[in-house]
Amino acid sequence: MKAETIIRGLTICSLSGLLLGVGLRLTVHEVITSLRKCRLALIVAVNFIVVPALVVVATRIFGFNVELSMGMILLSAAPFAPVVPVFARMARADLALAAGLSTLFPLLCVFFTPLVCTAALQGMPEAQALHFNTVEILLTLLATIVLPLGIGMALKHLAPKLSQRGLRPVEVVAEFTGALSLAFVTLTEWRPILATGWIPLLVMAVLCEISMLLGYAMGGPGRNAQRVVGLGTANRNIALALLVALESFPETAVVPAVVANGLLLILIGLLHVAFWRFGPNQLQRASE
Repeated sequence: MKAETIIRGLTICSLSGLLLGVGLRLTVHEVITSLRKCRLALIVAVNFIVVPALVVVATRIFGFNVELSMGMILLSAAPFAPVVPVFARMARADLALAAGLSTLFPLLCVFFTPLVCTAALQGMPEAQALHFNTVEILLTLLATIVLPLGIGMALKHLAPKLSQRGLRPVEVVAEFTGALSLAFVTLTEWRPILATGWIPLLVMAVLCEISMLLGYAMGGPGRNAQRVVGLGTANRNIALALLVALESFPETAVVPAVVANGLLLILIGLLHVAFWRFGPNQLQRASE
């Protein structure tokens, strides 16, 4: 069995499980109520237009090769990772808003991620060897995002006790398969990952911080809401980006580029969470 097949299977299981778990936690009313708190149109525009545009410009300025550039662009086109509610809970941010946005954005990714990537490829004359399978990706994302999320929310509405009992096992399996997928792809692609180089990672780290600041600034008047939008704008959905890379660009350097940069974003996200949880402001409050 090819390594790509194993990684694809683990990634699909993880992404579907995470979205099923999100659906089991929420009702439609809860999602709508939480989304009314934020500047939704502005958040969507920044995440699907501004952040990908910044990444495209940065890759052109620094002259990164097309496969590395595509890996970075894939991440930029997949905002609000399913782990954002976990980060929000750890950072003591607005959990309801984090859950609402993490429910909505995967649905938006089904349509906007292929559009962003297709537009990016058209702007790269040297990318003729790469072919983005828009229809195939659309169907895959519908099956791995919309379907499990819808099933989860339906179970929450129709069988709340069953959904409550099944929530934790679903989350455990999804988190385990996600970690296993990352570990496996890191093990099998470790040479290309190491070959990414420190300059692209440094550029991605700077772009991550810019995205964090953009998200924080448009998150609203409340600090907890600002933290949620900042975390979601900076922490891209590595599982979704990896799945798209495997479907459209198998056996290329796009896959290790997604993994290397995605792991960096997770690390930076954890550093932000730690600062907000244990930083000077929190220590001062604890002493008062």
